[in-house]
This record gives sequence, C-alpha cells and structure tokens, in this order.
Amino acid sequence: MPIQSLNPATGKLLRSFDPLTPEALEAKLAVAASAAKTYPAETLDQRAFWMRRLAILLENDLDELAETMTLEMGKTLASAKLEVKKCAAVCRYYAENAARILAHEPIETEHSQSYVRWDPLGVVLAVMPWNFPLWQVFRFLAPALMAGNVGLLKHSSNVPQCALAIEALTRRAGFPRGTFQTLLIEARQVETVLADPRVAAVTVTGSEAAGRAVAAQAGWLIKKTVLELGGCDPFIVLPSADFDEAVANAVRARCINAGQSCIAAKRFIIHEDIYTRFEQAFVDAMEALIVGDPMKEDTDLGPLATAQIADDLLAQVEAAKAAGGRVLTGGERMIGDGNFFEPTVIAGVPTTAAVVREETFGPLALLFRVASLDEAIALANDTPFGLAASAWTTDEAEQQRFTAELQCGGVFLNTPVASDPRLPFGGIKLSGYGRELSAAGMREFLNAKTVVVAGQPVATQPTLFEDAQPPELEDLTLTREVTDTGTSIYGLSRRTK
Repeated sequence: MPIQSLNPATGKLLRSFDPLTPEALEAKLAVAASAAKTYPAETLDQRAFWMRRLAILLENDLDELAETMTLEMGKTLASAKLEVKKCAAVCRYYAENAARILAHEPIETEHSQSYVRWDPLGVVLAVMPWNFPLWQVFRFLAPALMAGNVGLLKHSSNVPQCALAIEALTRRAGFPRGTFQTLLIEARQVETVLADPRVAAVTVTGSEAAGRAVAAQAGWLIKKTVLELGGCDPFIVLPSADFDEAVANAVRARCINAGQSCIAAKRFIIHEDIYTRFEQAFVDAMEALIVGDPMKEDTDLGPLATAQIADDLLAQVEAAKAAGGRVLTGGERMIGDGNFFEPTVIAGVPTTAAVVREETFGPLALLFRVASLDEAIALANDTPFGLAASAWTTDEAEQQRFTAELQCGGVFLNTPVASDPRLPFGGIKLSGYGRELSAAGMREFLNAKTVVVAGQPVATQPTLFEDAQPPELEDLTLTREVTDTGTSIYGLSRRTK
C-alpha cells in the first residue's frame, strides 16, 4: 500500500511513496550497521561541527521546512516556524554540552582509578509520531548522533515528506553515509526491523498501543527501550493564582498544535472559589480562537491531522455528553473540506466516566470543580497516565505539596508544560518510561561501562558535574584521550592544590 501525504486542510493528495521493498530495507540496515562500526571513531569535535552545521541548515531552510509541516499535518505556519527553530536549538545544545555529559564519572574506591565511561549502543530505531514532525525526531537525533549512535527513523506514515527532509538535512550537514536514515515502511514492518540483530535499541513516541507492541517485542529480544506515550495532563488553578495569566495559559495549554500534543492540558481542575469566574473567562477565550487555513498568519487553530482523529474526538465528545457532561461551547466537526473541529469545553462529566481517563487529541477541554487542595491533587492523580502537570498558585506551601505529591514526570508551577533541551522529559505509569532531552536523555542509549584500574588511588580523577549546577570552571581542566581506534575520550580533571 502506498504511503500517502494528504493535506488535512483540503483532503487533497500531496505526494505518494512506495514502501521500501525487503531488498531496499536490507540495504539500509546494512549501511546502518556499517556506520555503527566506524562513526563512533569520529572525534566529538567533528560530530559537534556537523551538528552545528545541521542547526544552520535548519535555520536557512526554515520557511521551506515549516511549509512542508503545515501542508502535511496541518499545524499553523507560525507554530511550524517555531518548531524548526527549536530543532536548531536542540542541535546546538548537544553540540555545546556533549563533552560534559559524556565525561567520565569518577567513583572513589581503593583502586588507582574507578570510573564510569559512556559508550554508544549502536543502531537505534526511532518510531516517531506526526504531531511535531521535526521536533519529535530531532530530540532523539541530536543526542543520539552526538553520542556516537546511529539512527533509523520510522516516521508516521502521514508525514513522509518531513521524514525524507530530515535525512537530507543530516547528509547535507556532513554526517557520514548511514549515520541517520529514514525508512519509508509500514507499521507492520517495524517488527522486522526491531528483530534484526543489527538493531540495538528502540525509542517510541506515540500511543499506548504502539508502545505496548514495541516494548513487548523489545522485551522478548532484550533490547533497550524508551517510551514516551500519551498523557491526560491536569491543569490546576487555585484561588491565589494570577487569574488572567492562568486563563490565558489554559487556552494555550489546551490548544497547542490544535490540541494534538501529549503534553497539552486535558483536564482543568479549578477551585470552587474561582470556578464560575474561570469557566466563563475560559469559554470566552476558547470561542475567540480563529480556526481556519493554517497558512494564514491570523489563524490560531488549523485542522486536525487526519479525518480519523476528528472522528475519534467527536466520539469522545458524544461519550462525555452521554455521561452527563454539559457542552459549554463547540462540540462539533466544522462543515466543509478538511478536518477542522470547533474548540470545545465540557463541564460536569463524572470523574468515573471513561472519557476522563482517556487521552483526547484535539481542542477538547474538560472542566472540573474541586473544594480543596487535597481534592485537586487526588483528582489530578486519578488517571492511568503520568506525563506532566501544570499547577497555578502563588502559595509556597501549596507549591511544595504539588511538587511532592503529583504523580507524573514533570510539575510546572505557574507556567504551562513544555519540553526543553536542558530538562529531562518523560513520564510514568501509562505515559511510558525513560527520559528524553538533557543529560538523562542522552545517556538512555549509552552503555554505562564501569572501569576499574588496580593500584594506589591517584590524586586526580575525571570529574562529572550535574547538568544544572556545574562547579567553578576555573578549577577544572578538560582532558582528551585518543584511543588507538581514533575515538576521543573526554574527561574533566580537577586541579590539585
């Protein structure tokens, strides 16, 4: 079956691609395996040079890349341009920080030297979604390639042009042949690729079903996995919050990427003292959003990426209504071409309803009233997901309760949930496991190899410092050891007095 690129704003076919034949797929796997043997020998300085060139190419091609994303999955052109810039930023982050992250980690023992070194695993398969066609890939690509791994991309079948553009960018940046390749294959072929002994690990960003399927196979094969799956994130507002800021950010948090984001807020948990006021302001702000052509500058929400996503969202609206929910605004697919959906707010859905425990991918917000901080935390945690949470309060005691008691991978106080190259990103429960971004994300696909050298302890050993709190740099010296294979091993040594 051909892999098709459809414009979700018009429903028209943009391009069609034939999936790789078994012979073509084998050729790509062979090239990747060959690259995995030679690429780690490239110096870290050389990898950083290519990564910086990749950032420059992203910025130079910004308009073309953004237009491709908008045409292929429907995000607004303005948000697509921001996505390209964010990809350039993550490339620069790892180019500038890889030496520090990959430095040997010393461990004090009775031996001459004891430390952990970080070695690449080899070929890593990345199964990526369509909602952020470049960013989802680059937050894997940048740390993986800087660490010396080789990447194979199985992108979502509705964004093949974006997938091919990413591979082309890496080649133009100078990365060796086979270092990063796009596989235009069907979902059923992922099993074949993962089963290949030349593939060492896999990362999945997507649905719970996709994560379960890949993780089950990877577990049987004993291959490392990272899963970044769905979310049903709470957005909690208490009386002490800056009300206007909370309302404005609630709309942004729900409608980012037309609501098609795992970290978009889905459940809005509002204290009863401000509930009525918040409900009205939130509904007014949602109704003020402009839905339409994603190429126009004044458009706030473009179409949903596929007709199926729009159908699924409509079914969830109907389920919320059947459970007793009141539609305060929206609730319908918009008439005409494309997969457009009205910004929707529903209140009064029982917390036991199935729709409350599901991920809603689109501009659908569910409102809940709570009487206390305890009730807010309990409701926020009453979900099978655990990706992130946004809580709005200026009370320090309440902030401490949120950070300690919310069951999720990230707590954002008085700001919406967002991914950042400097911060670990990932969830718990059905939202997956493992982390992307920051030092933690880079090390997911590295072997933490323990090295012990017998003898009397030496005065100076390599030193590693935490990502957010480096020591005074004037006390450290960056060291580099070149092995007989040409691989550069970086460390940080503290000067002796």
